[in-house]
Amino acid sequence: MNFKIALLSGDGIGPEVTEESLKILDAVSKKYGHKFEFDYQDVGGISIDKHNTAITEEALSKCLESQAVLFGSVGGPKWDDPNSDVRPEDGILKLRKELDLFANIRPAKVYPALSNSSPLKKEILENVDFIIIRELTSGLYFGEPKKRWVEGNKRYAVDTLKYDEDEVRRVVKVGFEMARKREKKLHSLDKMNVMASSRLWREIAEEVSKDYPDVELIHMLADNAAMQIITNPSDFDVLVTENTFGDILSDEAAVIGGSMGMLPSASLSSIPGIIEDNSKPALYEPIHGSAPDIAGKGIANPIASILSTSMMLKWSFGLDQEAEEIENAVNTLIEKGVRTKDLSENDNFLTTNQMGDEIYKLIKSVSYTHLRAHETRGNLVCRLLLE
Repeated sequence: MNFKIALLSGDGIGPEVTEESLKILDAVSKKYGHKFEFDYQDVGGISIDKHNTAITEEALSKCLESQAVLFGSVGGPKWDDPNSDVRPEDGILKLRKELDLFANIRPAKVYPALSNSSPLKKEILENVDFIIIRELTSGLYFGEPKKRWVEGNKRYAVDTLKYDEDEVRRVVKVGFEMARKREKKLHSLDKMNVMASSRLWREIAEEVSKDYPDVELIHMLADNAAMQIITNPSDFDVLVTENTFGDILSDEAAVIGGSMGMLPSASLSSIPGIIEDNSKPALYEPIHGSAPDIAGKGIANPIASILSTSMMLKWSFGLDQEAEEIENAVNTLIEKGVRTKDLSENDNFLTTNQMGDEIYKLIKSVSYTHLRAHETRGNLVCRLLLE
């Protein structure tokens, strides 16, 4: 089978980890006979340097023509001037809006073998495996007006948090569908005690819940959720929330597993059987940033990017078997004690390239009959949604 992928590796460690994902796709291609065609495009700081914009219209068009987008990271100190009219992050924000990537799916899984790498006590980490669904195309990051100005000798700034009921309903529906296929428990996070937009969010969540009587809906204030993710993370299964809260809380959830370099994400405009297909491609990216402090050193953890690639194979291409091989190769190496620097307690670690090589070799050598032994709830939900 042939597949067309827009590749936007971006800035910092983005190109390094994305290169390892391409290595894994090469292993899949050779083993199963698939052909992956890549359209390389600039995004973020590198695009600003070359084109004076965070993403060109040509790059955006190439993404729309592809079947999926594989994304690295954007940003860095070079482009951090707060007075600049263009920022690297403008590129990913425009992609989310133009591709209507309204649902960001972020699995938060704690690997037992990595419990010593977590800042939390080991007993708190037992059976931690949940998903955060973040609304991605509205809210504070996109609302208007958004501006800065000066009156007299005083500087002002405003950002607008705005949602309409349709935007809330469609992402909450994704939450209920995922919860139905997992533990039938959905936490909806808001700040209804102080925010009008959150009161609308809670109202819509209650309305949608009537279509899912088998799913328990639990409302929770976002600040309380921030505490509970640290103190009782195993209480969660599926969480759904608005853009800003989801951004902050999913990064918090990533850290409890030991490293942000381990967790992938998918940003979707449609989900078969849940939200009708509008033919726009999904975007897959590691949740970590550009990490400019380690860029170019060959020590970045590529697993989040590689697992994002696995999600792409499963969600966009329907290649469940190939995706599970990637996931189980990662599980096998982690259980064997193979580590990159971010997870190593000593100097015995693999470089970015070496970790990619080890996963590559496992995929080429392991047969499918060994796969399902390590299937987690997070892996399972991705498969079920496509069945």
